[in-house]
Amino acid sequence: MTKSELIEAVSSKVKNFSRRDVEIIVDTMFKSMSESLRKGEKVEIRGFGSFKVKERDGRQGRNPKSGEGIYIAPKRIPFFKAGKELKERINKTS
Repeated sequence: MTKSELIEAVSSKVKNFSRRDVEIIVDTMFKSMSESLRKGEKVEIRGFGSFKVKERDGRQGRNPKSGEGIYIAPKRIPFFKAGKELKERINKTS
């Protein structure tokens, strides 16, 4: 599902808001989540899952083309862990 498909799905179910209003709400939600992760905070959506940032240390790597050693800088990456309810919904056999 893409962001625009999500906006369409929400706007088809919520008749009180225009498609543009739903787009603003979805954008605001994603920006708020991104900002919280940037600050190092955990984002938890009950019944869905949680997002957090993991720190990767810098390390010595190798250029696969030339074989030359290179330094890979430390970085922060987002990590998602599915919640119990989401796992159950996905694996539900009906």
